[in-house]
Amino acid sequence: MSNVVHVGLAGRAYDVHIGPGVLPEAGSLIGPLLRRARVAIVTDENVARLHLRTLVEGLEKSGISSVSLSLPAGEGTKSWPHLEHVTGWLLERKIERNDIVIALGGGVIGDLVGFAAAILRRGVRFVQVPTSLLAQVDSSVGGKTGINAPQGKNLIGAFHQPSLVLADTAVLGTLAERDFLAGYGEVVKYGLLGDSTFFQWLEGHGSRASAGDMAARMHIVKRSVEMKAEIVTRDETEQGDRALLNLGHTFCHALEAATHYDGARLLHGEGVAIGCALAFELSARLGLCSQEEPSRVRALLRNMKMKVDLSDIEGELPAVDALIALMGQDKKVVDGKLRFVLARGIGAAFITDDVPPAAVRAVLQEALAARG
Repeated sequence: MSNVVHVGLAGRAYDVHIGPGVLPEAGSLIGPLLRRARVAIVTDENVARLHLRTLVEGLEKSGISSVSLSLPAGEGTKSWPHLEHVTGWLLERKIERNDIVIALGGGVIGDLVGFAAAILRRGVRFVQVPTSLLAQVDSSVGGKTGINAPQGKNLIGAFHQPSLVLADTAVLGTLAERDFLAGYGEVVKYGLLGDSTFFQWLEGHGSRASAGDMAARMHIVKRSVEMKAEIVTRDETEQGDRALLNLGHTFCHALEAATHYDGARLLHGEGVAIGCALAFELSARLGLCSQEEPSRVRALLRNMKMKVDLSDIEGELPAVDALIALMGQDKKVVDGKLRFVLARGIGAAFITDDVPPAAVRAVLQEALAARG
């Protein structure tokens, strides 16, 4: 039995179905949205091998035919050449405005396919079928789509809300431990930014979700989606509160650029976890919260066997000046000033551009020095 979270955007509302066994029921859930009984599926090669047949058979049960395209797995797929490939393929398949494109995969596929849908015929409907924890709790909800540029991550994109999200928690069982834990970085972020009770629950029960407990997995996905839906409904295009969702991301995106988006060295969710720890370290340094708070954040991440420090990133990292320059490319720069999400405590995050550069430099220098 799935749980349903409603994203109540006026004129663009949609439901997020969460639970084991959602994928085989895709046809009955997607069918009511269709004008004609056919869809186009875009996925990646790894996900196709594991889950494409289940989705296709779930659609066929409801008399829905499909065509599919499998792309290479990895962050490098969020690029102009693959965007051109996807849009060209959809046009060749004569996908119309009233048709539906399904994004079956993790955050890379969701972002890329959502952006292709946004620009195809000036806007085609799409359905997110997220298969990673990170995509289920974060990137599949809220309508942010896009690709990476050489200058930085997600700098080319559009807001384009899905028509439906199907988050089958059973597919999380096929994730490698590292990929599951990377997604957990985004889960922890929700507790840190606005729900100290959820963070406390994670401290006591997070290991159950990691060990495969389905009720725990459903809880972390549902609570994360509820929080994201509340924020997105208040601020769809990130003019205010939605920027809270970027907790840890200013540091994270700089680290991803510094490691050349090499998933072998750093996955996005790992960067978020490290970024959240750094954001709390910076908050404590500025006297916004006690030093106990960053220690508590790091303890939770460590207990879950997650990446926490810059020393957990293999290979060379650039010097402080270069990292700060990469932070300056972030989308959160406004009038040349970096916007940070900082915290007055766990569950009490806020947005500010009033951060002394010397404090940022000091936190990064300390973190780099600890690498030895």
